[in-house]
Amino acid sequence: MNADSSGQLHGGYGVSRALQVLGVRNLFTLSGGHIFPIFDACHQDGIRIVDVRHEQTAGYAAEGWARLTRSIGVAAVTAGPGVTNSISPMAQASFNGAPVLVLGGRAPMFRWGQGSLQEIDHVPFVAPLARSATVSETSRIAAEVVAAAQAALSPPRGPSFLDFPLDVLLSTAEVADPEPAPSEEQELDADGIEQVAHLMDEAERPVLIAGSNVWMDRAERSLRELAETARLPVFMNGGGRGCLPADHAFAFARSRSQAVREADLVIVAGTPLDFRLGFGGNFGPDAKVVHLDSSPNLIAAHVPLAASIGGPLDRLMEALVDAVAPTKSRLEWLDHLRTTEATKSDAAQSELRSSARPIHPLRVYGELVPLLNRDAVVIGDGGDFVSYAGREVPSFEGGRWLDPGPFGCLGCGPGYAIAARLAHPESQVVLLYGDGAIGFAGMELETLVRHKLPVTCIVGNNGIWGLEKHPMRALYGYDVAAELQPGIRYDLMMEAFGGRAELVEDPDDLGPALKRALDSGEPSLVNVLTDPAVAYPRSATLA
Repeated sequence: MNADSSGQLHGGYGVSRALQVLGVRNLFTLSGGHIFPIFDACHQDGIRIVDVRHEQTAGYAAEGWARLTRSIGVAAVTAGPGVTNSISPMAQASFNGAPVLVLGGRAPMFRWGQGSLQEIDHVPFVAPLARSATVSETSRIAAEVVAAAQAALSPPRGPSFLDFPLDVLLSTAEVADPEPAPSEEQELDADGIEQVAHLMDEAERPVLIAGSNVWMDRAERSLRELAETARLPVFMNGGGRGCLPADHAFAFARSRSQAVREADLVIVAGTPLDFRLGFGGNFGPDAKVVHLDSSPNLIAAHVPLAASIGGPLDRLMEALVDAVAPTKSRLEWLDHLRTTEATKSDAAQSELRSSARPIHPLRVYGELVPLLNRDAVVIGDGGDFVSYAGREVPSFEGGRWLDPGPFGCLGCGPGYAIAARLAHPESQVVLLYGDGAIGFAGMELETLVRHKLPVTCIVGNNGIWGLEKHPMRALYGYDVAAELQPGIRYDLMMEAFGGRAELVEDPDDLGPALKRALDSGEPSLVNVLTDPAVAYPRSATLA
């Protein structure tokens, strides 16, 4: 029953009407009795319910949607274990600055403390990761959902969590469309912009590193204008990949270590100075460091900075374009880095074309990259296998690359792939799996088939935890807890779910198998047996 005799609606409609106001089209979830009223209202109001096999995947799908579309991603999970299963996705969303709203069921208020099914207070253990609250009045549901979503969307972005006691959802109230609070335009730091522009004008060997918040702040156009005006070599990481097309004259990738070591100015925009950037310790000893990000709360405190600005990166970079002096110099610096790019690209060719058996993991990308369209969405869920992809797979548009990010939680790939297929129904969607990572959420292959979501899954199957086995062996001379069963037939697993699958053991069969999968229009899996002896050449594994 949706409405009582007075025309009032149950609390689930407070959720659905709020989601409509927010423009939400998909609710990612797993069935649970505590959230039946939310299901009922969303179904009646035309919001697609995308059900998965584990609440963790629902959370990752919401995070993937948020990062792909730069809008709120929403997951609904049942009480107790439903919420605890969504903790890792909320943590990952927090690390990635992804605007995610997780809606939880909760044991009824009128029975609280008597031992109801799955009775636990979620808010205290969710609060360190997400803005969290319990909604205890049916009439307040819609307004609280909109407010929580707007908080998640406001820099520094991240997850919000609300839970709803079952009796509050089942009760009725008048439901009016909530009014989102007006956003306030943040005033830019004019002195900071002048200072950064001066540093750029004075620099002979500047470098700009563009991260995820460049994409989230819709700053890709102003990034391009800034690079072209100031002739800046730009390196992109995380969700910043593709904000400058990989084939743009000022887009660089392979020479980053050398560039930051030799630069006299390093501008880091939209990403933390974390382990991915050597905590800022790998920069040249004479390099001045500038940190720009979406919010003052995100500015690094552990690195001496020549300047910093926290504010919307689209407007901030537009202001820098106007403030810097256009230059035609730096040709020697740019050519120096381009020489390194070409040398490293040439050095990779033998492995990209390797005829070795078992298959060298780079051969997978040697065959895959020519088959990808410029707007392909590529998702990494793994360790060494995905590290190679990060090096070799180019991005030509923003929002087309997803990986776990600095929290590094595996098992996110299927959720991201579900979101990508719904967000970009006309694009290729490729999910790159390590054979360790597929163990976290392999049952979601059934979700892809059940929802008829054409995703091409590629498993780099080397039968080990490569990211751990090789470093542990280097440290101790042996390894433990790093072996998997070799040659597992993940292709047969996909076929059992009704999807399309192939096993590849010969490198010459790779290209045709990948093309068949991409062209099939079906959920597909290509299980590639790769060489366990090959280790990704990394300078640091942890810190």
